[in-house]
Amino acid sequence: MSHLIVKIVKCLSNNYSYIIFNPNSKKAIVIDPAEATPVMNEINKLSLELNYILITHHHEDHVGGNIELKNKLNCKIVGFSKDAVRIPGIDIKINNNEIFNFENEEIQLNFSPGHTNGHIFYYFKKNKLAFVGDVVFSLGCGRIFEGNTDEMYNSVMKIRSLPDETKIYCGHEYTESNLKFCLKYDENNYDLKKRANEVQKLRGNNLPTIPTTILDEKKSNIFFRCNNESIARKLELEGQPPIKVFKKLRELKDNF
Repeated sequence: MSHLIVKIVKCLSNNYSYIIFNPNSKKAIVIDPAEATPVMNEINKLSLELNYILITHHHEDHVGGNIELKNKLNCKIVGFSKDAVRIPGIDIKINNNEIFNFENEEIQLNFSPGHTNGHIFYYFKKNKLAFVGDVVFSLGCGRIFEGNTDEMYNSVMKIRSLPDETKIYCGHEYTESNLKFCLKYDENNYDLKKRANEVQKLRGNNLPTIPTTILDEKKSNIFFRCNNESIARKLELEGQPPIKVFKKLRELKDNF
């Protein structure tokens, strides 16, 4: 297995783009380039050869650097076939569950609608990395813009079902506000309180709270804990199915 390195690139006000590269061959992929310049600076600094850009969804703050990077670095843009018309400069269209190969790694495209109708996430099967765009955040989940609650719930659960050790890389640094929301409705959660200390320390030093892991999110992300009885009780939804709890939490978070 080729061990891949992930470099976090801060873009715009709170976006994260990611450069994933093989340190031996120096071949690289970029995920969701919000803007071209910071990505290009890192590519040059690390002396990498950018082969592909992988896109999770069509929003401008995830595709803003596509065309400039493609023109300047001669890379190919990869995205979901069913949303191809909305992805600037797309070259390679792949389908749900299809595998894209890069440096001996199998990257699986997974359809995950809710935030947008064509949203997908990428799972690097050997390196156990998930690039989830705006479906799941550290201690949170994305807003529902084009889809519905059922779709969003299923997409979040799809990510939740990945192996515990999987590292999650999301599209934004929203952890502090997500933390406040989780603490309001899950205040007796010991793991969450522990996580709060870690988050405050990282943000106090202006460091990313990303990556997180599936296991850490299972312990402390309220949207991963919709089957928890004390959370359901707090929302006066005792005995209701987890999807009802999820729906209520998403409504509350929209107005938080």
